[in-house]
Formats: sequence, C-alpha cells, structure tokens
Amino acid sequence: MSKIGTRLIKAAKEARAIVRGEITDGFVVHVPDDVDVKALRKKLNCSQSEFSRRFGFAIAAVQDWEQHRRTPDRTARIFLTVIAREPKAVSRALRR
Repeated sequence: MSKIGTRLIKAAKEARAIVRGEITDGFVVHVPDDVDVKALRKKLNCSQSEFSRRFGFAIAAVQDWEQHRRTPDRTARIFLTVIAREPKAVSRALRR
C-alpha cells in the first residue's frame, strides 16, 4: 500500500475512535448549550425563509427555534455555530 493510503487508513481509524469516545485527548469540540437563532439570522440580514433556504433548515424549525417552542439539537447547534463564525464559507460549501 502507498504511504498516502496508509495515512488515510490511520486517519480514518483515529476519527472512528474519536467518535466512539475512545480518544479523549487532543482537539475537543465545544457545543454551545443555546444559540440565539433570531440574533444570528438578523446579523446576516436574512428573513426566516431566506435563512432556512440558504442553510438548509426547515422554515418551521427556524420559526420554532426563534419562538422557543423547540431548541436546536446538538448537530444543529454545531452547524449554527459554524454559520455564526463563517457564514460565507458555509454558503460557498453549500452552493450548487
């Protein structure tokens, strides 16, 4: 096997171990307990429908989050944090 193939397999095994919680040292992800979706949306100067279309959320989810009827799940909070920090990069990555 090539050097790059060996490195890719090693990286994949390490990623799997991190996901399983077998490796706890090194990079640690901080997931916020709460994200102010309305403030984020307004900061980006988007309507609810624009925000939902731009980032792939259901409009009902955005409305529920803003009205505090639902809380974004862990994955959504992570994605919202990335959007808050790098909205242009997310838009580029999601663009067709």
